[in-house]
Amino acid sequence: MSAVHENEARRRQRLRYQIRLKAHGRPRLSVFRSGKHIYAQVIDDTAGRTLAAASSLDAGLRAALKTGADKQAAAAVGKLVAERAKEAGVTQVVFDRGAYMYHGRVKALAEAARESGLDF
Repeated sequence: MSAVHENEARRRQRLRYQIRLKAHGRPRLSVFRSGKHIYAQVIDDTAGRTLAAASSLDAGLRAALKTGADKQAAAAVGKLVAERAKEAGVTQVVFDRGAYMYHGRVKALAEAARESGLDF
């Protein structure tokens, strides 16, 4: 494993540990981004299951988006995952940005989820 991947893995573990400490039983809004798409899941870690999920690959979003790799797509995914989480009865989550810095697409997704009613 290269040094870059080792640092990313350590950062991800460190962040996930801190999230577990501060979660107090709340579900986790986890974000994954690739070069072409962005994905978000609301995960209940105590039960080990996904409560809601959305991505830029969803049929409804894909037709409306120019590309899955920009801030507009991230905001649409954030709004959609927040709506699906509220349908599942989840209003409070802990934000898990993974190893990604809080800017750009990750920030756009988080802000859209907040505006759509998720509390974190």
